[in-house]
Amino acid sequence: MNYAEESLKKHAEWRGKIETVARVPVGSRDELSVAYTPGVAAPCKAIQANPELSFELTRRWNTVPVITDGTAVLGLGDIGPEAGMPVMEGKCALFKALADVDAFPLCVRSKDSDKIVETIKLLEGSFGGINLEDISAPRCFEIESRLKKELDIPVFHDDQHGTAVVSAAALINALKLVDKKMEDLKVAINGAGAAGIAIAKFLLKFGVKEVIICDSKGVICEGDPRLNAPKQEIAAMTNRGKVTGGLANAMVGADLFIGVSAPHCVTKEMVKSMAPKAIVFTCSNPVPEIEREDALDAGAAVVGTGSSAKPNQINNVLVFPGIFRGALDVRATDINMEMMMAASRAIASVVEDELTVDKILPFAWDERSHKAVAEAVAQAARDTGVARK
Repeated sequence: MNYAEESLKKHAEWRGKIETVARVPVGSRDELSVAYTPGVAAPCKAIQANPELSFELTRRWNTVPVITDGTAVLGLGDIGPEAGMPVMEGKCALFKALADVDAFPLCVRSKDSDKIVETIKLLEGSFGGINLEDISAPRCFEIESRLKKELDIPVFHDDQHGTAVVSAAALINALKLVDKKMEDLKVAINGAGAAGIAIAKFLLKFGVKEVIICDSKGVICEGDPRLNAPKQEIAAMTNRGKVTGGLANAMVGADLFIGVSAPHCVTKEMVKSMAPKAIVFTCSNPVPEIEREDALDAGAAVVGTGSSAKPNQINNVLVFPGIFRGALDVRATDINMEMMMAASRAIASVVEDELTVDKILPFAWDERSHKAVAEAVAQAARDTGVARK
């Protein structure tokens, strides 16, 4: 199937992938008077007296916006908010299908971080959580950080943390196959945008001690004046051996390579230079950093990709539905590091008895995974004191 042609055809037929469906009957005088005026004044007054009741008396408790400014949509780049709508609608459909979360696309026509933050703050009372999507770096870091401080509902930037969570889940299971431990790994990451930096921070929390990150100019090293603030921050945490040069230098002796970068930037020679029983995650999509077959031929023991057409797809769809389901169920005020780590472990646990080099993660539509993530995240929220119920 030519997916591009078929998708364009189907989008023209669908005219949108989500719709609003009424949950209550309004077909009689009494039904209308209870659901709307005059009866609706009673819940309005109750919420006025106690705004927290908005979670009990409206659908707010289960509602999440998928918000973008259209500046980093898939691999298409800055295509604008309207052009980002098909992706946001698709994500909303996945939220509903996989976790029964009511999600709505909000595409903001601004690249001004202050305006985006203010817009979302003004809408807070309508939602139980906020999902940020496809906002370019470094602005995405500032926007998320400010919102997490200023809102009383959970904020989750999926391009950062969803990618980190699923990558860690894949790694947990891959390590079982190659008999290595987190604390012993040397990790090379190519891509120092939202995903690459988030993955590095996440793996450090999981106990990895040696991480080297490359951007388009080469290895990131502390003290490099060309680095923006997010890169300076991660440089202070990584590359303690002060490796310099390009990606090839970073990959020498590495146990794990993670690519969230550009097509075909890794050669078979680079993979051959890695440590024995190397793990390679090539997440660039639709064209990976190195083809799966080439990585295996070069000696990689386990390979994951961003493609649904290949084994071991490392896809955020395993993360965001369950994370929000769990957070919403306990009315969490945050999605914190402990909740995300719990999500990684939960995803990995679903297939721990089914592991092969071609199956280190559940499939995206595996209901066990989304349920396990929701339960683990809800419990972690309770354990860390961010649950309100």
